This record gives sequence, structure tokens and C-alpha cells, in this order.
Amino acid sequence: MPRYALLIDYHGGPFSGWQRQSGQPSVQEAVETALRKLEAEAPGIAAAGRTDAGVHATGQVAHCDLAKDWDPFRLSEALNFHLKPAPVAILKAARVADDFHARFSANERRYLFRLIARRAPLTHDAGLAWRVLNRLDAEAMRAGAAHLVGHHDFTTFRSTLCQSKSPVKTLDEITITEHAIPQGTEYRFQLRARSFLHNQVRSIVGTLERVGAGSWAPEDVRAALEARDRTACGPVSPPDGLYLTGVGYPENPFV
Repeated sequence: MPRYALLIDYHGGPFSGWQRQSGQPSVQEAVETALRKLEAEAPGIAAAGRTDAGVHATGQVAHCDLAKDWDPFRLSEALNFHLKPAPVAILKAARVADDFHARFSANERRYLFRLIARRAPLTHDAGLAWRVLNRLDAEAMRAGAAHLVGHHDFTTFRSTLCQSKSPVKTLDEITITEHAIPQGTEYRFQLRARSFLHNQVRSIVGTLERVGAGSWAPEDVRAALEARDRTACGPVSPPDGLYLTGVGYPENPFV
């Protein structure tokens, strides 16, 4: 059966997350339902990351096996037709080798978290960013984030429901940028690693927000990390502002 990689964009608001769940709408189910409009016996699909309820993606990757030898462009167009009106889009499809696996072949994941500081409620960005009322100290947050980059035991920053065999991960990058918006400031947190623990990004951003607000010192982030204790973590940020923006492979299947 020919194997295809799919580059997927979605708004996570209406979904219980990526993964199919009984009785709950999921992104996986939406894509699989569209695939079975094309081939009734199409098997299930696998994705690079199982995003949580309310989390968005602009660069999710999944793979599927189909009986027909589809032209990749026609496949993406057909899937987008059958995905309507769900807020899910196939940005690109590509034929890949039989041993390509969206999850296990990946060597990098990239996430963006959008945090907006302004007094007025969000309108256009409602459900797409986390809103706080007051401006944050970006330099202090960068100083706190610096303690997290590298190879560490991230027990403090992972959910108690995390199924990963080990809490030890290498966080390759955290960048924090400021962007002026009408009557406020948007802070963009970009994180890059081979893989992440469950709730790791949201736990890190929630903790750094406390640093930016002045409730924590940057050094408190290092102390929390070294505690290897979930109770030492700051608050977990809401899912609204989190986006899976890209997945890296030894060879980009979409080039």
C-alpha cells in the first residue's frame, strides 16, 4: 500500500485533542473520516504529536497507507473537500517510503505559545492566545528560561498523567520575543526539542509567566527544575495559546 505524509493545520478549539477518543470529537477522527470517503477500507493514521484538547497546529504531520496510488496534490484537495466544515486543513501531501513513520521517524518538534498582555478581552484572538492583564518582564523570563535549556530531568514540568518512560529530555531552544499590538503586547515563546513530555510546554510557559509578573525570580525556575517535584511547578498555562508549528525529519518529506 502506498504511504503518504500529510502536513496538517487545525484549530484545536472544537476537539478533545488529536487522538481519537470514544464519544469525543478529535482531529484524528476528522482526518480518518475524510480518508474513508476516498477509500472505505483506509486504515487508521499516526501523527507526530498527540496534541491536547484546545491545542492548535500549523505543522502537524501524520502518515496514512492507501490502496490507490494517489497524486499527492489531488489527495490533499480531496481530503480538504471532505474535511469541511471542520477547522482542519491538509496543507500538503507527499508520497513517502514504506518505513516512514510520522512519530518515530521525527527528530525534532517545534512549538509556539502565544501570550497576550492587555486589559481588554481578546476578540479576534479569542481561543487562540492566553490573555493576562499586565505587561511582563521579558528579560526576566529569558533569564528563567535559560535554566531549562539543555539535558535535564523535567519531572517538575510534566503532567502526572504523562506516559513517557523517562522524564529526562533535552530542550534545545527557548526563545521569547515581544510584539506590540493595539493596546497591549504579545509574547511569543518558541520551544524546540526532539520530543516533549505531556504538558511540558504549558508547564514551562505558566512558570515563566510567574517570573515575568514578578512573583518568581529567574533563579526560582532552576530551583523548581532541580526539585524534580511536580508540586514545585508554577501554574499550567491554558491550551489556547499553544501551537505545534513543525516537525523535523532527517529528510523533509514535503520538499
